[in-house]
Amino acid sequence: MKWIEVITEAQYLTVVQEIAARQEVVDMWWSLSAGEQSRVAVKLLVRPAQAQMVVDELYGVLGSNGRIVILNAEAVLPLEEDDEKKIKKSSKLATREELYNGIEQGAQLDGNFILLTVLSTVVASIGLVTDNVAVVIGAMVIAPLLGPNLAFALGSALGDGVLAGKALRVSLAGLTVAGVLSFLIGRVWPLAIQSQEIMSRTDVGLDSIALALASGAAAALSVTTGLSSVLVGVMVAVALLPPVASAGMLAGGGHTDLALNASLLLAVNIVCVNLSANIVFLSKGVRPRTWFAREKARQSMTMYILFWIVSLSLLAWVIFSRGKYVFQS
Repeated sequence: MKWIEVITEAQYLTVVQEIAARQEVVDMWWSLSAGEQSRVAVKLLVRPAQAQMVVDELYGVLGSNGRIVILNAEAVLPLEEDDEKKIKKSSKLATREELYNGIEQGAQLDGNFILLTVLSTVVASIGLVTDNVAVVIGAMVIAPLLGPNLAFALGSALGDGVLAGKALRVSLAGLTVAGVLSFLIGRVWPLAIQSQEIMSRTDVGLDSIALALASGAAAALSVTTGLSSVLVGVMVAVALLPPVASAGMLAGGGHTDLALNASLLLAVNIVCVNLSANIVFLSKGVRPRTWFAREKARQSMTMYILFWIVSLSLLAWVIFSRGKYVFQS
């Protein structure tokens, strides 16, 4: 269940009540403030599938004349059987506003982001050099790479160029920091080319494409359905952090050909993560509120998806032309 609280002037109470009745919310109650400029706080208990429609209609009527607060109701008792069935059938639990607020916070280029990127890169580099898979996994747990990628995909879905541009800058900054730092580590720390953890990031194939597509889809689903994003963040880090660290260290150690292979894997993973995340947001109906903005977002989403598909096709052609994949019988 969702708990939507509307704080506005008392004159809008009747309008809010009409919207609640039209949307058939589960329950509603309100309280009036005392004073000459009376205000009202209306609380609406709605099913997850209703939340976006209720919020859109309320905002369309109130605009800047009120505030809308969206909260998750962890449990509601008693729950009617009919309500329980409708909740189970609901596939979209997060509203557009919840998605935006949560994802936008994860795409902040600040000291914490840089520090976590540095720490995760150092830990990943140690794990790669020592061929220690547990250390590499530990690096992926703290890598802050999920936020900017999801923010870029969401910005594409909403036609929000500001959010997409901000996410792109943060993502490029993170990859640059990881790449430069791993390059410096490769210069001062002799590499063990026999390390399976490093060599596995220089072999690009269809399995790499499948992993990255699954990672991006899982990341988008985690935020639209309310699932935990911790493990999903690890999946995205699997696709991004080890390849960029491997490429940087191999380049720093003078192994140019292997570094190019790792860079190819990184490029494939970036394209696949964004492509699958865009498709999930599109399939979940994540779009702007107004018709004009929806048309703008539809055009931008189509452009981005086509761009990622063309990019993936070119990268796949490079993979096969370089003979980096052997079909198994």
